[in-house]
Amino acid sequence: MKIRQKDCVCEVPQHVAVLGDETTSAAAPRVESGPIAVLPENHDDNTIGGSQVFRDAVVQAGGDLQPLGPDTRGLVWLSYTKSSELGEVLAANPQLTWVQLPWAGVDAYAQVLSELSRPGLVFTSAKGSYAQPVAEHAFGMIFALLRLFPRRIRATSWDAEPKGISLFNKNVVIIGAGGIARELIRQLEPFNTHITVVRRSAGQVPGAASTVTTDRLRKVLPSADVVVVAAALTGETTHLIGAEELALMKPTAVFVNIARGPLVDPDALVEALNAEKIYGAAMDVTQPEPLPDGHPLWTAKNVLITPHMADTPDMTAPLLAERISRNVAAFIDGEQFTGVVDTEAGY
Repeated sequence: MKIRQKDCVCEVPQHVAVLGDETTSAAAPRVESGPIAVLPENHDDNTIGGSQVFRDAVVQAGGDLQPLGPDTRGLVWLSYTKSSELGEVLAANPQLTWVQLPWAGVDAYAQVLSELSRPGLVFTSAKGSYAQPVAEHAFGMIFALLRLFPRRIRATSWDAEPKGISLFNKNVVIIGAGGIARELIRQLEPFNTHITVVRRSAGQVPGAASTVTTDRLRKVLPSADVVVVAAALTGETTHLIGAEELALMKPTAVFVNIARGPLVDPDALVEALNAEKIYGAAMDVTQPEPLPDGHPLWTAKNVLITPHMADTPDMTAPLLAERISRNVAAFIDGEQFTGVVDTEAGY
């Protein structure tokens, strides 16, 4: 089935019912299944596309799609910004046992998860679903920075200074070990890069030459040629990259943030760029967001900013529909959900 979103036509699997970012499945307590509701019911700017494709996804997966009511047990929530409304829905419907959220990151729902999580209620997110388009965006940003595209594209006269860095054989540090990080590792493979993954917990990540825990971040930054932030935003990771971390990086290193804006101290980043403490920086996310006109980050040296467009509705609608479909099937059959949210860890 094809749907039209923002004047683009995209092919979308037809699957489950819905309400208005690692690809591994996680075991969760068995929950009571039943009818599934989708909210918000109509398309608006705060939802990830129109709801019909996701309602279709529920039905195609065998779900019993019904309006929210006393018998509803599952909820597909499509709105990212209306987290307070989700809290109201959950408080008024204690019979719900499963909630599917629309994005990989769940920081917008932090208060809801903290206040309304309870035994017998499972939250799942889209974590891992959007790994390919987001990693692809990060990959393009790495190349752009190393080859000075931000500077070259703004030039209005011939720039003959012979500057530029090859990605081959470089040291890459990726902060985060979820689906985006793993997909980026796969995309980097042909370039013979030496990849170090920094993650919250111990354990080797396939394709990485080494994996270290977050407390060793500052140990690996001095040797990095490329640093990519692909971590979840939590209270512990806010401003994970600040002045001290940027000062440890090489003047020839490039920095990419593809995750969440508050992971990086924006003032420290502006200072590091303008003082040429690092070679360049690219980000699809900022703090604040949207980044206001006149913010010094816009005019910092060798900077590339995209307006949170690493994954657009055309890219994500079929991927979210597939995630919904898979989890509806798990909900019905009492199997493992994919993308289970750890409400205590916040992702």
